[in-house]
Amino acid sequence: MATSCANYGSLNGSTCDCPTGFGGGNCSQPACGGDIFQGSGRPLADWNSGSLPNITGCACADGWTGTGCNVCQTASVCQSAYSGAGYSPGSSGLADGTNETLVCNADARVYAAGQMSCAVDNPTLQALFPLSSNLNILRTLNPSLTPVPNITGFGPAGSVYAQLFYAGVEQFYCSASSCTQTLDNSTGAADWTGAESLSSIVGGLSGQLVISCDAPSGGSASCTFKQDTIDSAFSSGGLTLTGCTFGECVAQDVIDDVTNNSTGSSGMASGGKPLGGGVIAGLAVVGGLILLALLVLAYGFWAQRRARRAGPKSGWPERRRRGGVVGHELLRTSGRERVVWHAQEARTARPQRPEGDPGQCRRPRSAWRDHGRYGLERRSSSPRGCACLNPSPDTEKRARVDALVAQLGLAHIRDTRIGDGERRGISGGEMRRVSIGLELVARPDVLILDEPTSGLDSVSAKKVGEVLRGLAHDNENPTAVIASIHQPSSQLFQCFDKIILLSHGRALYYGAGGLAPADYFASRGIPYSTGYNVADYLLDVASDPPVGLFQSVGSTGNRDGSEEGKGSNGNGNGADSVDVEKAASSSVPVLTLGANGQTSRRKRRVGGGTCATTFLTQLEVLSGREWVILRRDKTLFLTHIAVSCVLGVFVGGLYYKIGVTIAGFQSRVGCLFFLGALIAFSSLSALYNIVEIRPLFLRERSAGYYSPTAWLLSRFVFDVVPLRVIPTIIVSSITYWMVGLAHDAAHFFKFLFILVLYTLVMTLFNFLLACLFRNGGIAILLSALLALYQMTYAGFFVHLGSIPPVLRWLQWLCPLKYNLEALSVNEVGSGLMIKDSLDGVPVDVSASLIMETLFGFGADNYYRDVLVLFAFIAGFGPMVIGTVWVKVRERR
Repeated sequence: MATSCANYGSLNGSTCDCPTGFGGGNCSQPACGGDIFQGSGRPLADWNSGSLPNITGCACADGWTGTGCNVCQTASVCQSAYSGAGYSPGSSGLADGTNETLVCNADARVYAAGQMSCAVDNPTLQALFPLSSNLNILRTLNPSLTPVPNITGFGPAGSVYAQLFYAGVEQFYCSASSCTQTLDNSTGAADWTGAESLSSIVGGLSGQLVISCDAPSGGSASCTFKQDTIDSAFSSGGLTLTGCTFGECVAQDVIDDVTNNSTGSSGMASGGKPLGGGVIAGLAVVGGLILLALLVLAYGFWAQRRARRAGPKSGWPERRRRGGVVGHELLRTSGRERVVWHAQEARTARPQRPEGDPGQCRRPRSAWRDHGRYGLERRSSSPRGCACLNPSPDTEKRARVDALVAQLGLAHIRDTRIGDGERRGISGGEMRRVSIGLELVARPDVLILDEPTSGLDSVSAKKVGEVLRGLAHDNENPTAVIASIHQPSSQLFQCFDKIILLSHGRALYYGAGGLAPADYFASRGIPYSTGYNVADYLLDVASDPPVGLFQSVGSTGNRDGSEEGKGSNGNGNGADSVDVEKAASSSVPVLTLGANGQTSRRKRRVGGGTCATTFLTQLEVLSGREWVILRRDKTLFLTHIAVSCVLGVFVGGLYYKIGVTIAGFQSRVGCLFFLGALIAFSSLSALYNIVEIRPLFLRERSAGYYSPTAWLLSRFVFDVVPLRVIPTIIVSSITYWMVGLAHDAAHFFKFLFILVLYTLVMTLFNFLLACLFRNGGIAILLSALLALYQMTYAGFFVHLGSIPPVLRWLQWLCPLKYNLEALSVNEVGSGLMIKDSLDGVPVDVSASLIMETLFGFGADNYYRDVLVLFAFIAGFGPMVIGTVWVKVRERR
């Protein structure tokens, strides 16, 4: 089994694919007789007694000549050798309907891949090496046009391989690439010029390589082998090669179609019309936008590095204790009774700093509610929602998270997935504590929860209550906790320090917890049975309170916290009741305490806020989360890959090796149309992804976690690359080569470029629909209908010139039309010729003429279509960003 291959052979599994004229296990043995069509089955020179193989005694078959027997002499030997090797018409890379008759080209010029064999005639060399020296040269212009690629030809386009024999023993085998062929049509001479140095010679030979050959006369010609080092060692005119014979087995159609065999190394026709001024200007604009984007990115990196070097000015702000009630947000009810339990009075506040101080951390007070598996949803009153002006170091952030995990009793499940309706994860109580922890990371002044124990059993509810009580009574960083709970257990009820009982928008009680509420209402004529759950007793009172109770209730606790209460039974003094409905209807009212102990009302100032981190840091963190999500659930990615492979094989088999007839060309355009339509419909999954992730984004945006632009960009990148671009490249590559489209790298990559641009256009378009409509069904319906519109105006089903003028203008709004036109122009731009017969009359015309006649596409519209697709991207991008900023936000 071969582990490496000599003489530029390529390893193919356990065997080597050898260049023409070589064989053996590792391509080290030169051929000895036979013909070049035999490939690996060709006779080889033997290794005798450990010496190098010698081909002196090798005899060439009839019709073959040259050192190594690689040069054909007649057309008949090419045809017979082709058939004798088991090949049949149609096995070559030529299209159906072409003249595949093989001939032997004995001229100095090369059409596909030609062999030449010469004797080296140099006095200096003869003096050093008196025996015969021979040089075999393989020149490859267009490897796809040789009868059997990698057998009768070898190497990429524009390559030269030289093999020197001395006394029948190979001395070296070298190569040069990026060569061009220059022809002298008046004399029949041909020059091959290579810009790169000869490789695989000791030390390498730098400098330009030139192989100049005169036209053959009498069956042979003279050539020169020029290279700077060789010229300086032997002669300024290079090595003189005499008795050169040329032989190239090539199809007659390749010789006839000389436009596909230019002097360039690619072997393709050059020329074409120059770009128009509008196209050049458009390309300049695109280049300017790309340069601007790179400059913005560079500035972002600079700002990020500067922010990280500077570090935070204050880090996490420390709390300071202050007596009295700092403030409570009043909960608005809709007529139903509710009990609001205070775990602790808000005795702390963040340090206040002068307005505009860049070190100030301005986070407006907010209301919080439990929201199922998405956790606590923060309703931030800040329109932009970003919190602190200075970021904290990563170590401090991680330490804060670790401490919070331990405080919430979640250390044993910190590496466990939360789970959802399909996968089991943590318990309901643990999930509720995780939701609370998401909000506590930001160290809020007041934590307000709406029914945090709903749906939990008594044990889980008790654990949640203990966690909340622990937060409120933390010695270092206590947090004021306000929670509304229905029907708590006795143990859970005892966790709360203060109680507010609400009924029909009015407060019936506000004061100490425990048995104090029962004693208060018992003193007002509502009996309480000893041992009965106080929480159930209070709910019974609130569900049907006596009318007189509203006239006597009031503040039942002393605001300064020095006593638990005054008045009747030590629970209240019968002050006026608080109308919660009216209080909540005003614009963000807050109850505060004045200097005289009286309650006053102030309006909260709503600020815009500035993001705590740079844009690139937000993008980095969000991209990391997207990567983790993609890595955990590979279903969608693998499905896209599998579907792309299956569809690529299906489409490639459907249009396999289509010919160059008129019907065949129509099938080519049909294949290109199918690829565009496939991209249009497959991009619907991008729309669904946005609809699915929208609730999470709304919650996190309302909490001010990051900029909407950073989220959108990270979502776009991790949707486009793995789910759009990679599947597009896979299906396109499989289809391209199976169908037999333009066989050169330039047109292939231009083909991929157009499809990737169209993929970006459709992805942004579906992002826009997903952001515009909250109902995902409406967005999907509109996307499907607009995809059908694109198919109609693409130009495949109906000629664009035959559409009535009143509807014809819609074609200019159709991205698929520009995609299909660019792909078609790229295909005919490869020099595709239509060869057909109509009623016995042969047709041999350019495919561009058929394209313009059948579909109305312009032959010079490729770059214009590229610019239009860029324009769609430049238009949809800002529209998506604007829609996310303006429309995709939490509404109240």
